[in-house]
Amino acid sequence: MPRGQHPLQLYSLGTPNGVKVTILLEELLAAGLGAEYDAFLINITQGDQFGSCFVELNPNSKIPALFDIETGLRVFESGAILLYLAEKYGAFIPADLAGRTECQSWLMWQMGSAPYLGGGFGHFYAYAPEKYQYPIDRFTMEVKRQLDVLNQRLESNTYLCGDEYTIADIAVFAWYGVLLIDDLYSASKFLSVDDYTHAVRWAKSIDARDAVQRGKRVNKTWGPEELQLKERHSAEDFK
Repeated sequence: MPRGQHPLQLYSLGTPNGVKVTILLEELLAAGLGAEYDAFLINITQGDQFGSCFVELNPNSKIPALFDIETGLRVFESGAILLYLAEKYGAFIPADLAGRTECQSWLMWQMGSAPYLGGGFGHFYAYAPEKYQYPIDRFTMEVKRQLDVLNQRLESNTYLCGDEYTIADIAVFAWYGVLLIDDLYSASKFLSVDDYTHAVRWAKSIDARDAVQRGKRVNKTWGPEELQLKERHSAEDFK
């Protein structure tokens, strides 16, 4: 795999799972924690994820994958990468046992919900060559149930873990925040996302963060050209 000049080497694409990691890396840098990284593009539409070098990093051939030159460790699965970086830099994860457990619970909730939102609803509603009513209805109801869970949690909490912004928020935002405010799958009206007022408030507050806006651009290859950054090697690339 190509190597850059920084300790952290990310191989990814700007999908929700990829965006989780680039948002956290930009947040770590904004916090002055020195998590400098190079982000190389893995184009999954062209089969880059099946190359033997990438498979050495992630045997499951999915983005993202991270290699830490300082520790010599490879990390795959987006949730595992978030935990690794949060623990390495001591940020965006609560220090106390109760807070840490709550954070990990919501992180795992997102990891478990993504197949329903992405592989289920997203596939049958937006990408399937033929539209079948039963799977669309099935996954729509599950996505709306999950939106309700999220909305209820945020009714009395600023963030998923109370007042502290954590990797749980970053992970859930990358999927559900984009669904709520960026019209993921062009399904906002279909799902009546405006009904989930507390979740929309939360998503907008996270989206307003400069680091989030930068993270959403990294390894992105679609949409307005000024919002794409196919590779990232320094802060100057955003200019």
